[in-house]
Amino acid sequence: MKITSALSYFLFAAATSSSVALTFTPTSSKLSPSSTAFSTTFRRQYAPSKTTMLRMSDDSTGEYDFDVIIIGCGVGGHGAALHSRAQSLKTAVFAGGDVGGTCVNRGCVPSKALLAASGRVRDMKDAAHLSDLGIAVEGDVTYDREGIAAHAKNLANRVKGNLENSLIALGVDVVEGRGVLTGNANEVKDEATGKVYTAKDIILAPGSIPFVPPGITVDEKTVFTSDGALELPYVPEWVAIIGSGYIGLEFSDVYTALGSEVTFIEALPMLMPTFDREIAKMAERMLIRDRPIDYRTNVFASEVTPGIPGEKPVTIKMIDANTKEHVETLEVDAAMVATGRVPNTANMGLESMGIETQRGFVAVNEKMQVLTKHEDGEVVPGVWCIGDANGKMMLAHAASAQGISAIENIAGREHAVDHDAIPAACFTHPEIAMVGPTEEQCIERAEKEGWTLGKSQGNFRANSKALAEGEGNGIAKVLFNKDTGKVVAVHIIGIHAADLIQECSNAVAAGTTVQELSMMVHTHPTLCEVLDEAFKGAVGMSSH
Repeated sequence: MKITSALSYFLFAAATSSSVALTFTPTSSKLSPSSTAFSTTFRRQYAPSKTTMLRMSDDSTGEYDFDVIIIGCGVGGHGAALHSRAQSLKTAVFAGGDVGGTCVNRGCVPSKALLAASGRVRDMKDAAHLSDLGIAVEGDVTYDREGIAAHAKNLANRVKGNLENSLIALGVDVVEGRGVLTGNANEVKDEATGKVYTAKDIILAPGSIPFVPPGITVDEKTVFTSDGALELPYVPEWVAIIGSGYIGLEFSDVYTALGSEVTFIEALPMLMPTFDREIAKMAERMLIRDRPIDYRTNVFASEVTPGIPGEKPVTIKMIDANTKEHVETLEVDAAMVATGRVPNTANMGLESMGIETQRGFVAVNEKMQVLTKHEDGEVVPGVWCIGDANGKMMLAHAASAQGISAIENIAGREHAVDHDAIPAACFTHPEIAMVGPTEEQCIERAEKEGWTLGKSQGNFRANSKALAEGEGNGIAKVLFNKDTGKVVAVHIIGIHAADLIQECSNAVAAGTTVQELSMMVHTHPTLCEVLDEAFKGAVGMSSH
């Protein structure tokens, strides 16, 4: 049987098979049954059902053009669209010319490419570490800046193409324009063409944009946000990074590996203010002290003036965070603004629907239904909001989880995302990962709710696999409810922490106890035995 299109292939597969392996390529929407380029198995729940085939054939959902319209096509919007099609809902996505959103095009994905390449450079320049492994590198270790930048760009384009092809293959209508609300219920207008589309339910997934504080002038050349930094147009000798959160830490890792000196400028009294304090102190020792990094805390970058690469420095005037008096002026080669992100909700027509925002954030309930305001707001029928725009948890995978949850509720199955069970990671070398509250927050929660907090720790220096890698620094800290045994939070700093955290996230989500975890068998020798040590220690057992 000859199959002439991606959609035909999916319809045929849905009608005849329970599982089909398909390949998407970033330059074409064609699919082939097998390939090594990008292979994803779509099981039956992700393929349109026979009911969907009938609906798609007459292209009608009754009084509406679509069952669901999603405004925004980042990871959240994409996840919502896939799950919507799995429920046989006719779906459209307004991509706004940005399939993949921030994560794929200007965030998670390309930054990991830069971190991977710069990390290799760091490893190969670490002569002492290599010598311990019996390795010597002859001559200087060099890198091609343009090649590293191209690696990041090519990866982003490849993933973007895969996402777009998956939408097309599943029968999602992709509208290239930016979608805005019209003020009339169930309507979305294509801002570019003016055409109005209707849907029973509308999901807002516009994502976020970098926040630039007042007084900072960004030219994306010498003063840039993460958007400009990912282009890696040059490697400055001295770069100031304003903000010491996830983004700032990751880029300090990239820049120092490639030969830059870094100065952090942090408005709060301590570096990494949102991190667990014990982990932050270890991170300062492992990621900052031994590298060409210094910092200023409790100061604002009140005025930042761009320079000219190689000719004129960037000028940064700093004021005391408390007194607002001038304390210092720095002249550096470049400055990166990593002061967080704000919702991309401006000019979306929210006001026309009676939706008030706070600093751009849209209020939602636990089902992701939009509320008219943050305090005592009423549900706006048929309108949902996911991802960075609602501010609950500004992470790509959280947005996807919220998108799936919103579709579950649209389909009539009540669902709420447990944000305490969503992990997060900072992809430095070594990595930092966490799930649940910080220890400080856990102490407050335990006191407020009347339970006893337990704490247990595993050490990378006692782990055979970590020692084999020459990476014995780091810990895994498990925080648990002593009364019930349930895991409340886990914080890890060490090699491959971002991969190790998933076991802990699953434990939090499932309500697994440390007693149960202590009896589960971990492969030897592996890094996950660091967690085994912590779980066993929580119940008085020894793992050594």
